[in-house]
Amino acid sequence: MRIIGLMSGTSLDGVDAAWVETDGERVGLLGPTVTLPYDPALRRDLRRLLEMAPTISPEDPFLLDCTARLTERHAAAVLRVQQEAARAGLPEAELAGFHGQTILHRPLRPGDSRNARGHTWQIGDARALARATGLSVAFDFRSADVAAGGQGAPLVPIAHAALAHALPKPLAVLNLGGVANVTWLGADGRMQAFDTGPANGPLDDWAKRSLGRDYDKDGNLALAGQADGAVLGRLMAHPYLALSPPKSLDRLDFDRALRDAGAHLLSPQDGAATLVAFCAVCVAAAARHFPEPPMQWLVAGGGRRNPAMMRALSATLSELVRPVEVAGWNGDALEAQCFAVLAARTARGLPISFPETTGAPRPMPGGQVLGGLL
Repeated sequence: MRIIGLMSGTSLDGVDAAWVETDGERVGLLGPTVTLPYDPALRRDLRRLLEMAPTISPEDPFLLDCTARLTERHAAAVLRVQQEAARAGLPEAELAGFHGQTILHRPLRPGDSRNARGHTWQIGDARALARATGLSVAFDFRSADVAAGGQGAPLVPIAHAALAHALPKPLAVLNLGGVANVTWLGADGRMQAFDTGPANGPLDDWAKRSLGRDYDKDGNLALAGQADGAVLGRLMAHPYLALSPPKSLDRLDFDRALRDAGAHLLSPQDGAATLVAFCAVCVAAAARHFPEPPMQWLVAGGGRRNPAMMRALSATLSELVRPVEVAGWNGDALEAQCFAVLAARTARGLPISFPETTGAPRPMPGGQVLGGLL
């Protein structure tokens, strides 16, 4: 199948799109990719939605407006990739894998009441995307897993396994988006995956509050500071870090902890350095859960472009830490490519979540497919 995978991550910076030929079990050809940034107003409004999501009505006009604008940007990304594929002599895609934008993620956690229910919410209008692009659209990848008691995340490990089938293992694939998640792949086909802790999300918010910037460009802010050991120690006491996987995070799960730890009292430089160190220490703590140490860490997501983040990981982890480009992957497009694989699996009724990744009770299919030109 020829599929355009789409991903808008927790960093809220834009939409990635990627043309992929796959049957959901192996990846054949990787075609063109594009990234369309969100305009500042959409990014600001999506960030506001994160705060509003626990109480906002699905019919709220502000939410509906954000959803429409987000969907239009995804449609533009699909059409741009189709144009690039045509220039390269590739066939048109027949399906889009549309993750949407997560605005709330509250799966079940240890200690929740017996009657509690998990909830995950990704905005995006699949029907409008199908109309705008003429493609069938696979969407709603997470809700079935959460309804069955799973974490709803991470979903991409099975796609990592498809991409990495020829790479030496054990292998760890670390994605540094707003939240950090890791996939461990064993030589015997085993896999494990979970969210390790915060990554770019708190750092982006810190740069915005401290200096009015969208992110810490080139890690300059963090590289100019020193991590505060006392604040870092208080952050490491967060109960999430004591949980065994499977486990997953909402982008704002650590916001209160950062305030309570006193991070807001630090200088812009020291605050950034502390957040970078916290990400690295969380990743190192996560590695204790692996069945065996990885031979190397392949790092994807925007965080791999932050020299302060990569330096902190290399100093904290015992194994080699390298960007995924050394394996011939595209670290900017990897999650979009993964959702193309998940779209193929959804169309074929194959499992997309597993006990070892989301805590699903069994390997489970997920998602829905809408026909094109609706």
